[in-house]
Amino acid sequence: MQSITTYFHFMGNSEQAMNFYKSIFGGEFTAFTRFGDTPGGENMEPHERNRMMHLALTTRSGAVLMATDFLDSMEQQLHTGNNVSLVVNTDSEEEVDSLFQALSAGGTVEMPVNRTFWGAYFGMCQDKFGIKWMINYHHAINN
Repeated sequence: MQSITTYFHFMGNSEQAMNFYKSIFGGEFTAFTRFGDTPGGENMEPHERNRMMHLALTTRSGAVLMATDFLDSMEQQLHTGNNVSLVVNTDSEEEVDSLFQALSAGGTVEMPVNRTFWGAYFGMCQDKFGIKWMINYHHAINN
């Protein structure tokens, strides 16, 4: 079976973002490596040593979200765009409402949760970290 893992790139706030997602989706961190813990990390600027080289969250449902911080010293540029959305398929309308409320807090509602013509209870938002989410409960599949 194929699995898809999402990898987020942040400018110094990946740990904060991943703790936010952990508070919503539950689970445990299965990888947690700071740049300062890597070979040569002791030679990095102090503010970059504490940034995350790799962070992985395995959620309650078994989905894996991964993240890293870009580094100024490597001249990495972060361009938050609209070319990625994460789709969360839920087991109920109540779960859609709960996730949508949590993910859109401090962010932007792009399409309020509503019943759609294609038979889903669905909404789209962008969270406070610039990540786009589609939250979905499809009646035809679940009933």
